[in-house]
Formats: sequence, C-alpha cells, structure tokens
Amino acid sequence: MNYSMIRFILAWVLKVEGVLMLLPCIISLIYRDPEGKVYLLLALAAMLVGGLISARRPKNMELYPKDGFVAVGLSWVLLSAYGALPFVFTGEIPSYVDAFFEIVSGFTTTGSSILSDVEALSHTTLLWRSFSHWVGGMGVLVFILMMIPSQNGSHMNLMKAESPGPEVSKFVPKVRNTARILYRLYLIMTVVQIVLLLAAGMYWFDALCISFGTAGTGGFGILNSSCGSYTPAQQWIITVFMIAFGVNFSFYYLLKIRRPKDAFKMEEVRYYIIIILLAIGVIAWNISGSGMYHGVEETVRASAFQVGSIITTTGFSTTDFDMWPTLSKTILVGLMVIGACAGSTGGGIKVSRFVICLKSVKQAIYAIAHPRAVRKIRMDGHPVPENIMRSLYGYMVAYFAIFAFSVLAVSVDNFSFETNFTAVAATLNNIGPGLAQVGPTQNFGGFSIFSKLVLSFDMLAGRLELFPLLMIFYPKTWKNC
Repeated sequence: MNYSMIRFILAWVLKVEGVLMLLPCIISLIYRDPEGKVYLLLALAAMLVGGLISARRPKNMELYPKDGFVAVGLSWVLLSAYGALPFVFTGEIPSYVDAFFEIVSGFTTTGSSILSDVEALSHTTLLWRSFSHWVGGMGVLVFILMMIPSQNGSHMNLMKAESPGPEVSKFVPKVRNTARILYRLYLIMTVVQIVLLLAAGMYWFDALCISFGTAGTGGFGILNSSCGSYTPAQQWIITVFMIAFGVNFSFYYLLKIRRPKDAFKMEEVRYYIIIILLAIGVIAWNISGSGMYHGVEETVRASAFQVGSIITTTGFSTTDFDMWPTLSKTILVGLMVIGACAGSTGGGIKVSRFVICLKSVKQAIYAIAHPRAVRKIRMDGHPVPENIMRSLYGYMVAYFAIFAFSVLAVSVDNFSFETNFTAVAATLNNIGPGLAQVGPTQNFGGFSIFSKLVLSFDMLAGRLELFPLLMIFYPKTWKNC
C-alpha cells in the first residue's frame, strides 16, 4: 500500500474542494448573503491545509489497483465530511449527520434531502448544494487527474475506481487527455443547457442550479415544487438534457471525431433509448385516465419528465408520481434499479450490465439445448472478456446483498416496507425521491441517525460502484502483501 501517494491524493482533494467553495462565495457577494463568510473561511482553510500537505510529493508516485480503490473511497468520504461543514457553521442544517447526509446526496448526485423547506436556504447554500451535483457527476478525481503527474498507469487505476460502469476505456493514449476530453464535453453540454433555459425565460440563478443538477444527474431543486413551477418549454428542455446526460460519453466522443456509425452501433445506447420510449408510452397511457392531467401534451410531458428523471437517476419531479396508478409506479421502481448508461453521470446498475445479464441467461438456455456448442457473449460485436464477466457477477451479488442488508437496517425505524424499500433503492441507485414517506413531496428527515448513516453509505457505495467503499472495510486491504 502506497500510503504517501494516498495522502498526496487526499491533500489534492481537500485543496480542490477549497477552490470549489469559492463559487458560493461569489454568489454570496451578488445576493449579500452573510453565509458567504463561512464558505470563504472554510475554502481558505481547505486550500491552506491541502496545499501544505501536497507540497511534498511522494518519492513513489505509483498507485496499484488496490491503492486506487482505497484512494477513491477515502477521497469521497473526505470530500463529503468537509463539504458538510458549511451547512453546520451557517446554522442552516445544525445537525452534522443531517448535513453529512445532504452533502453526500449532493456529491453522489442522488438528490435525496432531509429538508422540508429548501426555499428557506440562502442563495449561497442553494448554489453549493446544486454545484456539488456538477462536481460529483463527472467525478472530482477525474478533474484532479488533469493536474497531478502519474507513474506506470496510476491514473487509469484511479479512473477505473471512480468512473461508473463495468468497463472504463481511454479515448486517447494518455488518461490525462481523456479526462480533459470528458470535462470539455461535460462543460459544453452544461453551458448549452444554461443558454437554452435562459432563452426559455428562466431566471439566471435557477438556470444555473438546475443545469448543475441536470448535468450531474443529481436532483436538488431550489424550489419546494422541484421543477413543477417551471413552464412546459423549460420542463421539456430539462427532460431532453436529463436523458442526454444519461448517455455514455463515449457516444458523444465518437460523434465529435465524426464516427457516427460507430456511435449508433453502441448496443447500450440503443437499449437505453428503447427502454425510455417504452416506459414513456406505457406510463402516458396508464395515467391518461387518472384525471391528473389535461390534454395529450401535458400527459406525455409528465410521463417523459419523470421517466427521464428516474432512469437517469436525476431525481427532479414536476408532479407527485406517488399518486400515479400502481403500474406506473412499478415501472418507475424498475427504472430506478436499471439506471442510465455506463460512462455517463447517471447511477443505477447500468443498462449495459442488464443487457449482459440477459445475454447470459440466453446463453445458458442455449447451452442446455446445444451442449457441444461454444458461444461467447458479445457487446457491440465484440466478445465480453472473462474478467469483465467475473466482475459483473461479483458486482450483482454485492449489490443485492447491500440492498437487502440496508432495507433490513432502516426497518428499525418502523416505516412501511414501501418507504424502506424505495428509500434504499433511491439512495443506492443515486436517484433521490422514492415512494410513500420518501416520495417526491416528502423527504428523508424522519429517519433516525442510524438510518441516515446507512443511507449515506448506500449513496457513496452506489456512486462508486460499491467496491472502492467496500475495500475500506476489508481488513486485508490495509496489510502490505
């Protein structure tokens, strides 16, 4: 274990978080919020401490895969632990556990909240909550990879541990350049959404916060109605961009380098679009007779917004879908688990994993019917390597084990099974709202301290694809071998 390199990375995380806290300080100047002083002091403290610790570079800059996983897991814990302090010191969320839950939800792009009245927060804190989505969407370590030097592929070990999906590939030979490409695409898409929302008449602060939440597929709204108070045109723009940010960024890179045929050959993207269209169609049909909506456009818009929000794990809402018929709610719960594409900013198990699992079932049936035949599982025309298959099966077992344990753990609060099950589904899949007492018009404030810590663990585990966080609790991780 390269402890000095892990310390170096953690120092960079603290230093970068201090720099990021300067953006809320700017907002505090515009709105003359006194809370800005707290953010400024914490920003300076983080930059000073992080700068002092990272000033001395380790002699050995190499990170092995195990080190990479541990560094990523600890980085996200540190990022959240320090990021919660502004909420506490400003007095806007006095309880540290509540503040920790809130900022973990922000950085992991979950969008679950303990707050019953978000409009009571200062503009400075509202910006920090939403900005945390944008930071966590692409990953803070992906950002840091553009700046720190690497040795013997260490950058790739960090990127694999932080990036969502069963497989991570480089667009270009150098990982640092890949990180730059990812953030360039991410930034351009965010700016385009901000411009379109402004053109549609949205107030600039709302456009900024909503775009941060959409880009990171987060879901923190700045209004108690989430996105329900915005105009139909603004809701459609948000819907399109939620779905767009749930697409594998490799798709956009292939379009960028003018290889559209290769882009549209990606099976995962095709299945992702098909699932969305089918879900929108069925739900629109199912809720059309509920009397909640007037006209085809409003019905389809409500269906499309909620489907886009749930499958991409964004978590915005325009309506109380907890009032929808059982069929529609069941479809939404299914979309919670499926999630977005690998290599996107979305959460969930990922479409690619489901596609591979379904192909595994098909292969097993084929092997029974044709025992002498040899057939490999393929994605995008290429065989899926055995190590990826082993990793996928391990992930699925770990996912359902954590899911079951978490539901059992939070049930000590004696809420309904629907509440407990969807609370875990919403946090482990980084979605935001669930059903019943954690529905789109409710919040997570009623859970006990113990349950909030369990759900915070779920949010971190879900964002980091389980294993970086599990590695921290594995005793042999800390033994040099």
